[in-house]
Amino acid sequence: MKTPINKLTALILLVFLGGCKVSKDIILPTASIPETFRNAPADSSSSIAKLSVQQFFTDATLSKLIDTALLKNYDLQIAMKNMTAAELLFRQSKLGNLPQLNLNVTANSSRPSDNSLNGLSAGQFLGTKHIEDFNANLGLSWEADIWGKIGSQKKAALATYLQSAEARKAVQMRLIANVAQGYYRLLMLDTQMSIAKRNVALNDSTLTMIKMQFDAGQVSSLAIQQAEAQQLVAAQLIPVLEQDINIQENALSILAGQLPGAISRQGSLEQANFPVQLAAGVPSALLAQRPDVRSAELALDLANAQVGVAKASMYPSLNITATAGLNAFKASNWFNIPASLFGVVAGGITQPLFQRNQLKTQFEVAKIEREKAVLQFRQSVLIAVGEVSDELMRIEKLKQQQAIAERRVKTLKTAVKNAGLLFNNGMANYLEVITAQSNALQSELELASIKTAELHATVALYRALGGGF
Repeated sequence: MKTPINKLTALILLVFLGGCKVSKDIILPTASIPETFRNAPADSSSSIAKLSVQQFFTDATLSKLIDTALLKNYDLQIAMKNMTAAELLFRQSKLGNLPQLNLNVTANSSRPSDNSLNGLSAGQFLGTKHIEDFNANLGLSWEADIWGKIGSQKKAALATYLQSAEARKAVQMRLIANVAQGYYRLLMLDTQMSIAKRNVALNDSTLTMIKMQFDAGQVSSLAIQQAEAQQLVAAQLIPVLEQDINIQENALSILAGQLPGAISRQGSLEQANFPVQLAAGVPSALLAQRPDVRSAELALDLANAQVGVAKASMYPSLNITATAGLNAFKASNWFNIPASLFGVVAGGITQPLFQRNQLKTQFEVAKIEREKAVLQFRQSVLIAVGEVSDELMRIEKLKQQQAIAERRVKTLKTAVKNAGLLFNNGMANYLEVITAQSNALQSELELASIKTAELHATVALYRALGGGF
């Protein structure tokens, strides 16, 4: 009697070992994360990433455009479908510990050979040449999670689902940034169009004055040709800008999930602004805010779970099966209870033998994949910290460039005004006037480009910090 008791005790111990892990997880390597960003302001306790989209983008037209894009953009809708599919698989994995229960109903009739044992027995004892069998049963099968394999599979499914959620966030962040940057570029093109038209009108006035001096014999035809050439430089910008505006409007429409068309806007490039203090916070916050960093962290969770599954597959598995139902050799007795009742219970332990080398290889490969996940996480942190530092430096230097460009525009506008006055009084020649107008045109166009670049860098910083939720 000792041997059966010992075996039963061993089975019970195996069952109570359910959920025990056979492999040790690698902890997230966060020691390499710096305390502050390079080029960060002195006070970086807060972060603009904590601001909502409505708080960060205060332009009403832009906010409406972003809302439309978040609702109708097809890339974002595809990401949502992927997330829904991953959620269904995760829900299914949560049922891993539940037993399988199948209903089976069969009815068969066979005619054995008259010279066979079954045929002779049927003829002698049953008085018939046909053997019938009617069966209706419920079959139950359950695997005990002794080594935590099913638990690891659940963790892997959860990590996969959460990664799909982070992928959707990444698509949303990229969409918001693209819409905002496209909108600011549209405002820049509007500003440059206004500059070009204003310079065309100014050149018309200058050309008229030079023609009057030509009629008076004060200048040669070369002066008229130079003035006309300068006028055409500004005039040529108009169709180019009209083309760029049309293309940019089409791009924004597509991002918003709409057919290409005009984009209504009321603001101007000069009115576009952001929070005064562009705080970046601390790098450790990127672990929770950046979708790509968070996805890399989840990839390590997934790799840990897969190592657990591979390791557990090398150990014995305990399966318990049970079948109960109704069985009869005559259809009329099929549901005769309790005479037709039957039941079978069985339990078994399975240990892979010839597949052990294959399973061990899979386990070693899973460990290598986990090591790769650690390296990819560290790389994602480096890239994230680098992007934030780059945008902080870019914003700082663009602000300096903008201040210089503004002074240059102011100086050249004054030069254009003075050149016109001196030219009217015969104290300056037409080349000085044309040169002043040309320099002023280029400086105003450059100022608009620098202003837009600063806006783009600010949007990029918001995205690099994980803003948008």
